[in-house]
Amino acid sequence: MTSRNLVIKTLNFDRPNRMPRQLWLLPWAERRYPEFVKKIRDLYPDDIAQAPGIYKNPLNLTGGKYDSGIYIDEWGCKFVNMEDGLMGIVHEPLIKVWSDLDDFKTPDAALNIDKEEINRFCRSTDKFVYAGSIVRPLERFQFLRTMEQSMTDVLFEEPGFIELLRRMHVHFCKEVEVWSKTEVDAIFLMDDWGTQHAMMLSPDVFRKYFKPMYRDYCEIASQHNKYVFMHSDGNIAEILPELVEVGVNAINSQLFCMDMDRLSREVAGKITFWGEIDRQNTLPNGSSADITQAVDLIYSKLYRNGGVIAQCEFGPAANPQNILHVFDSWNRKTEDR
Repeated sequence: MTSRNLVIKTLNFDRPNRMPRQLWLLPWAERRYPEFVKKIRDLYPDDIAQAPGIYKNPLNLTGGKYDSGIYIDEWGCKFVNMEDGLMGIVHEPLIKVWSDLDDFKTPDAALNIDKEEINRFCRSTDKFVYAGSIVRPLERFQFLRTMEQSMTDVLFEEPGFIELLRRMHVHFCKEVEVWSKTEVDAIFLMDDWGTQHAMMLSPDVFRKYFKPMYRDYCEIASQHNKYVFMHSDGNIAEILPELVEVGVNAINSQLFCMDMDRLSREVAGKITFWGEIDRQNTLPNGSSADITQAVDLIYSKLYRNGGVIAQCEFGPAANPQNILHVFDSWNRKTEDR
């Protein structure tokens, strides 16, 4: 069975013969532990890959996304990176006042993808491939206005706020459309909605402004027979049933910030859990027994003849041996079935 078919059986709860695997590798880890990274990749190769973002005209970028210093992305947002291998933070809004919208343009270059090259990549691998673009309306809004100002914007609901969301959404619908016309298997959404214990913004804000956006993206993907994968950090238990409702097929989330019993009752068997293992405590400081226990918990609560992808993130502070043990544990879980 190919990796692509394995992932599809998992998404469809169709009794895959093992859990699909994917290691999320931050440059921080790759630069510090190259030999360990090679060992993990040799023993447990990924079943899922992200297509390269290949464009007919270069995107207007300055600096490196994971290099220390200043990085300016294709939207014009300026990130300050304090350390090599990690992504920085936006401190200054691109749109300082709503009149700045008069000169604001979304990045059309991001829509001009090289479809033939992307399709060539998809045909070159038997892995399940998701899009090389990241559709992120909440986070893009925060990048354009800064995190602090965006929290105020949702309270006042000024006309400029509504117009900015509208323009972003029009752009992202086009981005989903162009990627859905390639041979990728899935579209990729990413918005961090949770804090450690609760939603970052009211679920009412999610339902009023952003849930309809996600529904549109999922509908476009579905029209082209694509799956929808999404990443969202924090405790997002409140909105997980609604992400299922709009059509998200797989969610990468911080499971150990949430009540696993609640997830088991409300959404297990309806959405695939695309990882992860606790990277705040268990991956940096846990014992081998802690890692095994975490894998066992996910399996017992969330596996439903599929619906679980063995994924974790190798990033800052993670113990390399623990990352390897995550995949060892998932491999043994497959052997024990």
